[in-house]
Amino acid sequence: MITKQNLSESEIQENYQEFLAFVGKEFKGERKEKLLKMYSEDCLGFSLAMSPAATCEHFHNCHPGGYLQHIMNVVKNCFIQKKAFEVNQGFIDWTDEEMIFAALHHDLGKLGDPDFGDYYVPQNEAWKEKKGELYKLNPNLPYMEVSDRAIFLLGKYQISMTWKEHLSIKLADGLYNEATKKYLVQFNPELFMKSDLPRIVHIADYMASFAERSVWNHSVAVEKL
Repeated sequence: MITKQNLSESEIQENYQEFLAFVGKEFKGERKEKLLKMYSEDCLGFSLAMSPAATCEHFHNCHPGGYLQHIMNVVKNCFIQKKAFEVNQGFIDWTDEEMIFAALHHDLGKLGDPDFGDYYVPQNEAWKEKKGELYKLNPNLPYMEVSDRAIFLLGKYQISMTWKEHLSIKLADGLYNEATKKYLVQFNPELFMKSDLPRIVHIADYMASFAERSVWNHSVAVEKL
């Protein structure tokens, strides 16, 4: 996966093809075929390849192809966090396939919907100059939180999920999303989450986002030298 910020057209295409090969290797059977269909050029493929991961240049991966780089970084970080969890004698009750699936789809809602368009659309020049906001949310999309649209899209393409995958996608933003607090801050042991996979995915996403933002910070510092 090419991870630099200013990707050429051929590099974006290379990342897209590498992603499809990864999906083909890590999944099997009907779910693999449905995932490849969803990510084909006839469905979400163009958005997958071209979408940024955020609206503002000072956030993370706010550039064409940034979304795909981000989700693959989250996959990589999940394996790192899983190892740290094991070192601390944490109990692994999920499969690598579940972890990879959740990581790949935690931000799926940022690809928009083929019926309404992309999630991110170019911002006007005045806001780009004033705020560094290169993209804005597509006003034509029916409002949903990113995690809700992710789960909706998986259902739309009839892609099955385990309950651990579902919760990991839903809770990927951690306590940055007030709606997830009742899952993550719980004092009744009978209501504790039955798996820590959602926490692993959230921490992996958190670390990827800040590492990606640090790349932008460093590039700006270098430009000022």
